[in-house]
Amino acid sequence: MNARDPRGMRVLVTGASGTFGRAICARLDSLGARVVGLDRAPRVNDPVEVLPCDVTDDASVRASVGEAIALLGGLDLLVNNAGVGGPAPAELPPGEEVRRQLDINLLGTWRVTAACVDALVASRGRIVMLTSRMAVMQLPLAAAYGASKRALVAYADALRLEIGTHVGVTCVYPSAVRSPIHDSTAAAGLSLEGMSRYEPLDGVVDTVLRAALSRRPRRDLPTTRRGAVEFFLARHLPALTDRIVARTLAGRVRSGAFGDASLAAGVVSRHGDAR
Repeated sequence: MNARDPRGMRVLVTGASGTFGRAICARLDSLGARVVGLDRAPRVNDPVEVLPCDVTDDASVRASVGEAIALLGGLDLLVNNAGVGGPAPAELPPGEEVRRQLDINLLGTWRVTAACVDALVASRGRIVMLTSRMAVMQLPLAAAYGASKRALVAYADALRLEIGTHVGVTCVYPSAVRSPIHDSTAAAGLSLEGMSRYEPLDGVVDTVLRAALSRRPRRDLPTTRRGAVEFFLARHLPALTDRIVARTLAGRVRSGAFGDASLAAGVVSRHGDAR
């Protein structure tokens, strides 16, 4: 692959102590990049230096990003990886869980990016956004996550139009990877285990590296061949993907998968009435 040399590249990764973040930091560090991470709860065994940062707090973001850029002596690459998931049926009023996901996944990314723009413009750098397959193909009972990731893509599109003369902006679209991000959804009895096919973490990291190191910035990058097909269908045949997801959901309901989940009571009731 005709790629840029990562050695000496100055990199900032958000959510650096989580499953994706640790793997991305470790890979970039192994390739010779100079990597600093941000995370609300850094770990003692993080593979790179990770600064504490709450991406929902304006002052925390300004201080931590400023410190990171000073440590690096500038910035060539920002990897916006920080994100959370959780149960959020679309039929219910938006509560604290919905606000939490929107604030971290969308506004947290916005805050960090805005704090990095000047340094990235100066270096003619690059931004990689970890979005989700759910940014284009929504799954039920997780409306906040899908809404936050779809809005994140819209933000990336606007950003690309504004700073694309100097900074490349790429959206990466993982599907489901086994990680603690799914724990709260599973605890609420809303596991979508039968609705998503898990993919390996290494493939996500490979795609982030491809986005970061390609000679010319790519606009959108799914992480697997299956993901590329889903991305195409969701963009060009959305009614078809709606029917596929709806049929899969109906099968999950019939199997009793959501029988003990109070948040899914409406879905279970309506599918019973439809018989």
